Amino acid sequence: MHRYRFVITRPLQLLPVLLGISIITFVLVRSIPGDPARILLGTRATASAIARIRAQYGLDDPLWMQYLYFLKNLANGEMGRSILYKVDVIGLIFGRLEPTIVLVFGSVFLSLLLAVPLATLAARNRGGAVDHTVRMISTGGLGLPSFWLGIMLIILFSVRLDLFPVSGYGSTLAEKAHHMVLPCLTIALSLSAVLTRSLRASLIAEMQSDASTAARARGLPEAMVFRRHVLPNSLIPTLNLLAVNIGWLIGGTVVVESVFAIPGMGQLLIRAIFTRDYMVVQGVAMVFAVASVLVNFLADVLTVTLDPRVKL
Repeated sequence: MHRYRFVITRPLQLLPVLLGISIITFVLVRSIPGDPARILLGTRATASAIARIRAQYGLDDPLWMQYLYFLKNLANGEMGRSILYKVDVIGLIFGRLEPTIVLVFGSVFLSLLLAVPLATLAARNRGGAVDHTVRMISTGGLGLPSFWLGIMLIILFSVRLDLFPVSGYGSTLAEKAHHMVLPCLTIALSLSAVLTRSLRASLIAEMQSDASTAARARGLPEAMVFRRHVLPNSLIPTLNLLAVNIGWLIGGTVVVESVFAIPGMGQLLIRAIFTRDYMVVQGVAMVFAVASVLVNFLADVLTVTLDPRVKL
């Protein structure tokens, strides 16, 4: 069990990371030009009304005091109150959490569903036409912006073929699944390009490893060698790469939720930035940061579990 000692120490090491993210987010948000009180009340608001709103939300306090209030709220399990929505930020975030979680997990599932077969075909036909085709497709996928790809999918599958909804999230489980196909596919097409290239390289390396050679020497068929030895060992670096790219994946959800008008955290973040709703921006940023840190931590635990040689 000494391999799992990092499970105790790693969370303590991640606390300074989250603290640094909170400071950077706090400074960047307040560097955005514009006064939240004036944006909330409009251009014809009186000076007394603006001063009253600023005092109500503590915007007239020094920045260091505002940050201490933010940390105090976090320590009490709170994130303040939204200026725009006039509700607690935590309740507002939890109300928008489901679409984003569905989008992230759906995108990861589709990415692996695309990457594993393509990488397998490329690795088992190394140097052939199939390999070159897969490498060309994955290279092209790296340069496709998610907002452009989403719009193209809407035009093809929603406008012309009328197979999927243009926007929204739906109310029932079937409607939600139907609405989320195109958004998940938009992210998956970009993410699978990265995973395919990494998995292909890992598969080729494992096919030439000593363990695979020994398995072939014992008389195991090539298909069994690939299934029992090559593929499981090759998936570990791919899972680590997926965890490293979780920040990019979350950033992709922000763009995709705006393109498809999904009422998730990404759309909430965009609106909060435009309205200078500081508390909401800080709250969403902290949730995204915690999610990124947690996913990387779980990826480390999974890596140690799958590969006894790894020690963290």
